[in-house]
Amino acid sequence: MAESKAKEAEFLPEDVGTDDCLTSYTYIYSPDLLDQVAFITGGGSGIGLRIAEIFMHGCDTIISSRNLDKLKEAAKKLSAVSGRRCLPLCVDVRQPDSIAAAVDEALAQFGRIDILINAAGNFLCPASALSFNGFKTVLEIDTLGTFNTSKLLYEKWFKDHGGNIVNISATLQYRGQALQVHAGSAKAANAMTKHLAVEWGPNGVRVNAVAPGPISGTEGYRKLGPIGEAAGVFQSIPLQRAGNKTEMAHCVLFLASRASSYTTGAILVADGGAWLTSANDVSTMLGIVSSKSAKL
Repeated sequence: MAESKAKEAEFLPEDVGTDDCLTSYTYIYSPDLLDQVAFITGGGSGIGLRIAEIFMHGCDTIISSRNLDKLKEAAKKLSAVSGRRCLPLCVDVRQPDSIAAAVDEALAQFGRIDILINAAGNFLCPASALSFNGFKTVLEIDTLGTFNTSKLLYEKWFKDHGGNIVNISATLQYRGQALQVHAGSAKAANAMTKHLAVEWGPNGVRVNAVAPGPISGTEGYRKLGPIGEAAGVFQSIPLQRAGNKTEMAHCVLFLASRASSYTTGAILVADGGAWLTSANDVSTMLGIVSSKSAKL
């Protein structure tokens, strides 16, 4: 068993636990797999930043969020590492006018947009402690934000030129999950991926999603991962570990590229098998959150 894990580790993609760029990278597919332009929401940190970095080995990108200063810093790092163009744009995905202005600017700068990545974040919170506004905000960003951005890009470019959309989802909505009523409700919008795949397929638009599990190097993992590991949470995951950001970027790369040219409406679960087996003990989850709160 130990020998098997050691051999597997030799082939795991390199990753770093911060939002720094990778120190080295061997392209997992042909280096010319992408010669396109990608619009990535939430591309200034976490999984979104790693997606942008991996894509930029053969792709120009637009990264967007509400924090323009953070985006500018990220864009500078990404361009220095890849030699490709990275345009940072301040966008609030809850506001269609904000998205429309960003898409217009991106098209003016690059002349095309081939790929849209709809990212999102998450946090743990008991339903009883979740504010009404907090619940609403998560749905506005994850669900409405995904629809708003997808619809505007479709209207402004994809409808006449085709394109690829990859939504970052989760597995929370597949069953009841403690402390995740907000995110699970929002991610039930996985249905949107399938509906849009059906409606927009005739226009050459593919729509797919990646559903990550616990991912190291993200803000959520930095807050709760080590405590969850100490509590034995990962023992119930078949692969016995958390995933990393580079692995998630590789999943998105597959769905956004011609390697998956006949795939649409698919939800690629990338969680080490966690959703199949992981315990859903409410008392354990509440204990993890309480332990973390005590350390703050």
